[in-house]
Amino acid sequence: MTVSTKTPEKRPPAASPPARGLGDTLRAWWNGLSRPAQWAVGVPAILLLALLPLFPPPLLDTPATSFGGVMAQFAMYALIAIGLNVVVGQAGLLDLGYVGFYAVGAYTVGLLTSPNSPWNQTDGGWLDSDWAWLACVPLAIMVTAVSGLILGSPTLRLRGDYLAIVTLGFGEIVRLLADNLGDLTNGSLGLSGIAYPRVGESETSPGGVFSAGNVGSDSSNLLERANSGTWWYWVGMLAVIAVLLLVGNLERSRVGRAWVAIREDEDAAEIMGVPTFTFKLWAFMIGAGIGGLSGALFAGQVQFINPTGFNIINSMLFLCAVVIGGQGNKLGVIVGAFLVVYLPNRLMSVQLVTDEATGYVRLAVIAVVVAALLAGWRLWARKAAATWIRWAYLTVTVIAAVYAVLLLSSILLFYPGGAQSLGDLKYLYFGIALVVMMILRPQGLFPVRQKLLAYGRQIIRAVRPAGAVEVNR
Repeated sequence: MTVSTKTPEKRPPAASPPARGLGDTLRAWWNGLSRPAQWAVGVPAILLLALLPLFPPPLLDTPATSFGGVMAQFAMYALIAIGLNVVVGQAGLLDLGYVGFYAVGAYTVGLLTSPNSPWNQTDGGWLDSDWAWLACVPLAIMVTAVSGLILGSPTLRLRGDYLAIVTLGFGEIVRLLADNLGDLTNGSLGLSGIAYPRVGESETSPGGVFSAGNVGSDSSNLLERANSGTWWYWVGMLAVIAVLLLVGNLERSRVGRAWVAIREDEDAAEIMGVPTFTFKLWAFMIGAGIGGLSGALFAGQVQFINPTGFNIINSMLFLCAVVIGGQGNKLGVIVGAFLVVYLPNRLMSVQLVTDEATGYVRLAVIAVVVAALLAGWRLWARKAAATWIRWAYLTVTVIAAVYAVLLLSSILLFYPGGAQSLGDLKYLYFGIALVVMMILRPQGLFPVRQKLLAYGRQIIRAVRPAGAVEVNR
């Protein structure tokens, strides 16, 4: 009798769970919380952020400028980043002229409240100076949303580079109109005396707490301690929270699912019955309205606007905030906005060179170090077995190369009688950051993790077995 023996079939080894970084761990922890628990964690965090300008940590403070003013600028840039993220990150529309909407919102407030404007309505018009700014904010949002509708209706049938060129032209057209319509916008001289909220007027603060004359104090009273920048930061925080709630609800709705489908493949979305043009127009209008809100905040805070503040370079900085933070991630683009605003102001007091001769010596030393690191990479580091060794080596090499470029720029731009600060080189190091990120981490610092957008939390909990590792796609 023949006994047949079968070799047991070898099963492929079980796939190891994907590696999870700190961001994924925090995201999984946050998603595991119930909605009340998320609010219980989020509200104290927001309160701590609100108190940050009153008690700035020594390592975080900006010695060269008011930290409250920096945080107010950050709140405005955060609004811009969220609005631009709707257009670029959610709907996948490349908008290079977003600064045009920012300018439209600022000039709407300026034209209606500045004494230099023929349309001023605060001097015998229908606006009272005490609440003129507050009344102009919804007007600015509506005007910019309508401008987004006017721009988007004929242009959103374009795609890719063609759409980018059209939006870039829109931003420049708005700036040139503001510069050349001197009878209306006062040209390059700008509009001054723009209205702001008249709150907290007293003998010690005749202009109120939002006036630029409010420099704060060392009082134990938190409201008296806050300067005008801190008050504007608080208003900006409220606006950011409101916009985040709005955009978050839109993302989880039919509108958000349509935006994601358009971003991934517009042709496939259209074949599946998604009215792509309508939803792209919605994204453009919503993003424009948010940009107009930020422009209204800017006009009220500085109380002066002119065309040079709305150039194409600022539009590139807005886009940098979205790309660096992570396209499609609302909280990620807020972090990107903070980096874009905070780093130049923090580095305004940092000088790499105090004289040219010492600068050239340090440049020669760092050049030798970079050359040695590159040689070490070719001969040893890239063949290292451990992944963390290769990444650590690459990180040190990139930091050394960036330092060499910044040092060379500081030497070439050295001013007689005073050194060049790193804050003046913001366009250089943000450009370097974009190049490095496109090579090493093109998804941004905090990449979006797309899940099921309709009833996602309930479905994931229902189908995922207990203890399973969550894999985000």
